Amino acid sequence: MRLKTSLLKEPKHKELVSCVGWTTADELYSCSDDHQIMKWNPLTSETTRVVKLPDEIYPIDLHWFPRSIGGKKQSHAESFVLTSSDGKFHLISKLGRVEKSVEAHCGAVLAGRWNYEGTALVTVGEDGQVKIWSKSGMLRSTLAQQGSPVYSVAWGPDSEKVLYTSGKQLIIKPLQPNAKVLQWKAHDGLILKTDWNSVNDLILSGGEDCKYKVWDSYGRLLYSSQLQEYPITSLAWAVDGELFAVGSFNTLRLCDKTGWSYALEKPNTGSIFNISWSIDGTQLAGACGNGHVIFAHVVEQRWEWKNFEITLIKRRTMKVHNVVNDAEDSLEFRDRVIKASLDYGYLVVSTSLQCYVFSTKNWNTPLIFDLKEGTVSLILQAERHFLLVDGGGLYLYSYEGRLISSPKYPGMRTDILNAQTVSLSNDTLAVKDKADEKVIYIFEALSGKPLGDGKPLTHKTEIVEIALDQKGLTSERKIAFIDKNRDLYITSVKRFGKEQKIVKIGTMVQTLAWNDTSNILCGIQDTRFTVWYYPNTVYVDKDLLPKTLYEKDGSEFSKNPQIVSFVGNQITIRRADGSLVHLNISPYPGILHDYVRASQWEDAVRLCRFVKDQTLWACLAAMAVANKDMTTAEIAYAAIGEIDKVQYINSIKELPSKESRMAHMLLFSGNTQEAETLLLQSGLIYQAIQVNINLYNWDRALELAVKHKTHVDTVLAYRQKFLEDFGKKETNRRFLQYAEGLEVDWNKIRAKIQMEIVKERERAAASPAGRSSVTVQQ
Repeated sequence: MRLKTSLLKEPKHKELVSCVGWTTADELYSCSDDHQIMKWNPLTSETTRVVKLPDEIYPIDLHWFPRSIGGKKQSHAESFVLTSSDGKFHLISKLGRVEKSVEAHCGAVLAGRWNYEGTALVTVGEDGQVKIWSKSGMLRSTLAQQGSPVYSVAWGPDSEKVLYTSGKQLIIKPLQPNAKVLQWKAHDGLILKTDWNSVNDLILSGGEDCKYKVWDSYGRLLYSSQLQEYPITSLAWAVDGELFAVGSFNTLRLCDKTGWSYALEKPNTGSIFNISWSIDGTQLAGACGNGHVIFAHVVEQRWEWKNFEITLIKRRTMKVHNVVNDAEDSLEFRDRVIKASLDYGYLVVSTSLQCYVFSTKNWNTPLIFDLKEGTVSLILQAERHFLLVDGGGLYLYSYEGRLISSPKYPGMRTDILNAQTVSLSNDTLAVKDKADEKVIYIFEALSGKPLGDGKPLTHKTEIVEIALDQKGLTSERKIAFIDKNRDLYITSVKRFGKEQKIVKIGTMVQTLAWNDTSNILCGIQDTRFTVWYYPNTVYVDKDLLPKTLYEKDGSEFSKNPQIVSFVGNQITIRRADGSLVHLNISPYPGILHDYVRASQWEDAVRLCRFVKDQTLWACLAAMAVANKDMTTAEIAYAAIGEIDKVQYINSIKELPSKESRMAHMLLFSGNTQEAETLLLQSGLIYQAIQVNINLYNWDRALELAVKHKTHVDTVLAYRQKFLEDFGKKETNRRFLQYAEGLEVDWNKIRAKIQMEIVKERERAAASPAGRSSVTVQQ
């Protein structure tokens, strides 16, 4: 990826340009010390003078009023705030009329910023004050006062906090009084610029120590640049939070959100005092010290999938390279390309007005449909459909271009969603909400309605990243997520009434990805690269999970690596310095998943015998139990030496009725409640009581016996024997109450139990299901 810059031969402004700002994707305003406000159109290279300001106004900063207000999108911004050196800020209309000038600070007003809703304005000045104003320019509050000038200010993503500079310190101050203020030393020199992105919640800072740094919102350093030649005079996040730009003397740099640099340009600009990204994130403008305005277009983004490599070579042209047969294709678009995604055999491209869907089998005939909103901020693909996110909402389309659904949830803000907070599979869409970070909304993809009982999934701490698995049945869809303590959890998406178990399967996990063809999960935890070959194991046999993992030392990935993709058995990881590392894992677990999905158990066993790998046997054991195939489970458990489980499975096989066998299978996986319910529903009361006795759930066993008026003496007899074995006295009131005047006769009890078993056998023989049981091949 690089920047394509353009400068006019002669500067249009006579003096230095101090600030720039975009109204639409193709219109920019610039202000200069020569008191002129100019309007630029980079497409036609036209410039027109909007207005000449009064001579006493020397502009310092400008910020356009936000376009989306209360969910209604205006097509372009109507007015902007301009701060100046005379201690005032001016509200100026698009036509250049000064609507209002407000005395704000002693000395120059160094920066002014609208919040995301456009309900408040923050200004900072040389007098060290941070002030909050209403939309119409009335003073609401003075947020902070200090002895040194405040050079830069930014709103937090939820407009609840303000970030400002104080010498070498950065300070985050919430608007609520008495809330905790976060302050830390960020640079060794004066900090000149800072910016806070609403999508990824990261903070940028740059200053006179010639470094730029990336921080998270808790003030932890994520990246610090090398020493640059000159002080950093400007920096800005792109709207979607994937890129940022840094400007200093004759220097413009494009960087990834993790800090490493894509491209460096050395234009003849003098210092770049201000950088502004266009709304669609495809280009940026810089205000230059020598009177120029520099435009830079982001080109040469690359997308890779299997044997295809696609590059955006110009604003409206893509080059497709098939590395297998070296064939090349060129794709032309009517408007400029804003976002693109390549996966599952399709390339989806959104331009400013349309969306194109190409199949990798045929590049000549794309499917084209018009977009309502235009500025698509995110494209996510699954095997059967894809999701477009723009300022107006979430839209799910099929690859034939048909709108399938448009899910909605209360308080939806789509402009702050990214690939970490939205996940899509063939039948499910999951969205992590920004208003309450502990909540994940889960939708049915085809109808757009909330899944199950409509309640979102709630976790005990804030969630950072989410991912849905891609394969298998809808009823078994799983979601993996990382919370802010960097713990990895997995849970099932379908929940009906009962509380879903959220199970922790990893700690210190930096990044994660599901495989595209089978439900294998990979992640980097602490210093180890880990693959969970069958994460579902936690629901089947928890002790088996460590045996189904593949671990590899991850020190070669350096600090903060990110998993880019996990396709087939190849994993691509991007290191913190921007370089890509490709890893291959064993193909056998993927093949095993395919066999199990097709219920080819004999082939699966044959594969494991051929590979002779304990991990694979452990996966097979868990898969067999999950699919209730006892014969295979027995072979697999024997292969990994879990003798106790083999014995239990054998005892399950000898049970007389299908219901009992099912119940004991559930017990095997630790689902005691469901096992008991199943037995009671099938009328096997004694068996349900016996299960509770075996588990020492004495109260529940007695409760069932009393409720169904049967086997009370059995429960009491076993309880008595249990207490005698341990030499204890009965203290439980209920047991004492029922034991009064009840004689325990073991012969009678054994005869009763024998009768129950005979009765169950007869039942099983009478019903056809018992003879041809699918679950157990006798």
